[in-house]
Amino acid sequence: MIQNYLTVAVRSMLKNRVYSVINIMGLAVGLSCFILIALYVVDELSYDRFYPNAERIYRINSDIRFGGTELKLALSSDPLGPVLKKDYPQVEQFTRLYTLQGAMPIRKGLTFITETAIGYADATFFEVFNRPVLYGNLKTALQAPNSVAISEKAALKYFNTTQVVGKTLTIGIDQRTIYTVTAVYADMPENSHLKLDVILSMKNLAFIPGNFLSNNFYTYILLRDKTDYQEFERNFVALTAKYILPQIKEVIGISSMDAFTKAGNQYAYSLIPLTDIHLKSERSGELAVNGNSQYVSIFAVVALFILLIAGINFINLTTARSANRSKEVGVKKTLGCDRRSLILQFLVESTLTSYLAFGISLVLVLLFLPLFNEITAKSFSLYTLSQYVGYLLLLPLVVGILAGYYPAIFLSSFQPITALKSQFTGGYTQTHLRDMLVTFQFVTSLVLICGTILVYQQLNYIQTKQLGFAKEQILIVNGTGALKNGADAFKQDVAQLAGIQGAANAGFLPVDNSSRTGHIFSKEPVMTARNGINMQFWRIDYDYVETLGMQLQTGRNFSKTFGAADSTRLLINESAASLLGYKNPVGKTIYSTYGQPGSSQLRTYEIVGVVKNFHFESLRYAVGPLCMILGPSNWKLAFKLKSNEVPALLEQIKTKWDRLTSEVPFSYSFLDESFDQMYRSEQRVGKLALIFAGLTLFIACLGLFGLVTYLAEQRTKEIGIRKILGASPFSLVHLLSTDLLWLVLLSMLIAFPIAYYLMQKWLQSFAYGVGVSAWLFVWAGGGAVLMAVGTVGYRAIRTAFTNPVTSLRAD
Repeated sequence: MIQNYLTVAVRSMLKNRVYSVINIMGLAVGLSCFILIALYVVDELSYDRFYPNAERIYRINSDIRFGGTELKLALSSDPLGPVLKKDYPQVEQFTRLYTLQGAMPIRKGLTFITETAIGYADATFFEVFNRPVLYGNLKTALQAPNSVAISEKAALKYFNTTQVVGKTLTIGIDQRTIYTVTAVYADMPENSHLKLDVILSMKNLAFIPGNFLSNNFYTYILLRDKTDYQEFERNFVALTAKYILPQIKEVIGISSMDAFTKAGNQYAYSLIPLTDIHLKSERSGELAVNGNSQYVSIFAVVALFILLIAGINFINLTTARSANRSKEVGVKKTLGCDRRSLILQFLVESTLTSYLAFGISLVLVLLFLPLFNEITAKSFSLYTLSQYVGYLLLLPLVVGILAGYYPAIFLSSFQPITALKSQFTGGYTQTHLRDMLVTFQFVTSLVLICGTILVYQQLNYIQTKQLGFAKEQILIVNGTGALKNGADAFKQDVAQLAGIQGAANAGFLPVDNSSRTGHIFSKEPVMTARNGINMQFWRIDYDYVETLGMQLQTGRNFSKTFGAADSTRLLINESAASLLGYKNPVGKTIYSTYGQPGSSQLRTYEIVGVVKNFHFESLRYAVGPLCMILGPSNWKLAFKLKSNEVPALLEQIKTKWDRLTSEVPFSYSFLDESFDQMYRSEQRVGKLALIFAGLTLFIACLGLFGLVTYLAEQRTKEIGIRKILGASPFSLVHLLSTDLLWLVLLSMLIAFPIAYYLMQKWLQSFAYGVGVSAWLFVWAGGGAVLMAVGTVGYRAIRTAFTNPVTSLRAD
């Protein structure tokens, strides 16, 4: 019986080739988009779930608000983990991770390789983050000083083999340390926020222990089974009062935590599940560029809608052509075929169409997978698809049944007498259902188009906004700490080149993942909970402000003519000046906790200049208070280029580098590239949205083309008679296209309010945004109307210019 159904289905598809091609191509594009987006969504949702105890691992976040500024940190203090393990039995284990700014050089042969996937960790690291071990013992791997555990990839990178336990690695340039490899573990998967290839023993990290007010460590805890982490979080209030309050008292002299909080301040900890970090955490100091749960949800909905739109095309064309199938249904029912068999026949047809579309979609997926990987920064492959082969084979069956169910019920419901007399015309209800489905298609397409335009407008705004500093033509030379005392000489030497306009120490830069530090300042020599201001505290040199193109609002820059006196002076930005409340800050004295703690030990600074506000963080945030002091930050150098011959200039700089060190390779980047990386998530979303919005509109227009083609066929003789009676081609085009184009206009009325609401919600995540303009809707609506008019108009015009004699001879 199934064979008979398949034979009938194939004959029906061959007889109606145009509609079959439209249905198959629409479903193929829809399935391709669905598969690609599903790969992306599943990968994003899978982050950090491969650890055996993933559901019991939590990271401790710090929330600090003081003096008008608020810090949301992914980091916490060094004693927090040990204290939690000691005081709370719910904590089964803890581990801390410390990563350095930039990278660390590791010797291989006669040269050093710059390693970025490196950090210090407690000996308990692998108890919390269990990984398969290839060689050695992970439980004891980091217990001794000068021990290191490395990944399989690192073992091959530095030794060309994985059997390396007992071998040594020389790490560091200025202070070189020889580490013994104690274990080799399986590589961290790509879907992990912890991508460490070299893990050093925490016993080699030099830091002053016991300071709860210094937050430089990533602290993870493993809670015991069945512990409610939200309930456990309540313990942080008592912990803060017991351990942190005494240290805060020492710095600012408060009487109680209540006095601290009543002054509008906060010092609190919170937990975030390990599996939520990638999609739900956007804090300062994140280990990696995280995803966004909002974007993942949006794309999941987009994937379903694209598939739904493709299915709507199938429903519309099948039900629109119902009159053509009515006699077939009438004959079969007269010969004794029951409704159940007819439903099964039509479902077989829709499923066959779906599987043919699925075959084409797989080809499209494989063709566009490299481009998709480039946009999403993923590494999907044929092997990735093979892991979901069961789901993939089931997908077209589900789509075929869902898309074909309504047409099957509808077609099988025809009464044989009515069908055989050719009195069936489709019905009022069916026509209105078709109109609603077409409207839904274009509403979805328009919302996507509006969102895509807004994302690109925001990205363009970010790229062109006056940031308060120069990001173009700024070369950053990395790892200059390897030059030891020769860094300053290298800076001066390169500054003499003809293509260089300025040079400065650049350890602190106005981009993410640059050095960051903060200190509390006060207008008074005795600091209290009410007069303190928490500021960013950057160390710069005499040339920094000029090289980075910053502007002074008032006062002066640091100058060598003032000698050592400028070492106790500050530059502040406009935000800091506003919080301090001075009309003219120049010449005023402020006090800092930088130095020995204690209210009587504050260090004194004089303000010599106010720098105009510049965006040193993402435009998602308002410009916060910042001060700059003369100090060492020469582990990176910035050079302002004035030459367009960049390759030749880079070669000259590299030559000077190689003369100073042959051990560390020359490494550089450009400031505008680092700036763009802060918005990689939005850039990916914009590109993906553009592609899928275009494909959604394409599928919708494909459905319109099918519908107008069918309407033209149904009215062939009517068109011939109208032409003989003198109807113009324009009036015939109007006759065939008006109803469908009205649906597009109706879609705009529904889509634009929805799009406006969603776009306003998205823009709320930016402190500086473009706003939603009326022109956005004009461009989106105009584009959709042009595509719809082009699609409908082409087929209508072709029909309108058909020879009327040919039309009247049509069957």
